[in-house]
Amino acid sequence: MKAQTGILFADLRGFTARFDGGDPEEASQVLRRFYRCAEEVLFPDAIIDKLIGDEVMALYLPELWRDYKREETPALMLEHARALLRAVGYTSDGEPFVEMGVGIDFGEAFVGNIGQRALYDFTAVGDVVNTASQGRRPVARSSSPSASPRSCPRLPANASS
Repeated sequence: MKAQTGILFADLRGFTARFDGGDPEEASQVLRRFYRCAEEVLFPDAIIDKLIGDEVMALYLPELWRDYKREETPALMLEHARALLRAVGYTSDGEPFVEMGVGIDFGEAFVGNIGQRALYDFTAVGDVVNTASQGRRPVARSSSPSASPRSCPRLPANASS
């Protein structure tokens, strides 16, 4: 089904290079810590759709899920993006335990089960997913989330603070 959907991607920057040839147990500990931060911040408002190696994809489905409205979704996603950045250590007085990028977008997507037989997955598909994914890529060292141009007009006036 088509639905207005919020997408949040959080990606660990430099993770592969950091652990290339390194200790896999240490890498798994960093991932577990990152996943725990994501779960504590995002759940229960978002569905954590995917854990993709060093990346998390979350869905916000205001028409199907929880107690927030469609028009509130972009601000909630921005709040969660900032909280996730703080959870990994982006604060005024500290260094993060990992470098992370966050991208968000809100728009129409196909949401539902995709696949057949051996491979079957509930997910979202569409331009909104691709745009959010691109927003988490590093363009510069930043501790701010990247909101798509489509999401920005839907944010409250005080969201930039």
